[in-house]
Amino acid sequence: MGQFFAVFATDHEGTQALREKLRPTHRAHLRAPGIHHVVVRLGGPTLNDASAAMNGTLLVVEAASLPEVEAFLQDDPYVQAGLFSRIEIRPWSWSLGNPALRDSV
Repeated sequence: MGQFFAVFATDHEGTQALREKLRPTHRAHLRAPGIHHVVVRLGGPTLNDASAAMNGTLLVVEAASLPEVEAFLQDDPYVQAGLFSRIEIRPWSWSLGNPALRDSV
């Protein structure tokens, strides 16, 4: 399909209720991205140290290009609702643990 990208997103303070409300539609978007040619390979919420409350999102996605990942994220219910204060997308080389490379690592 393409290359991998790591997506790091940080919630705005005080948005736990919004996160919980939108979580089912967010997860549905990750599993069925519709028109986007993006596959979510890994994902889950990040947690704060004190109470293990969700405070962000970490995704590893596969796509042909950074613009495809950006478009996919723009349709995410969390992004549309303004949950995140910051989103960082980095190209990522999945070597250790990549099932496709198990025999060569």
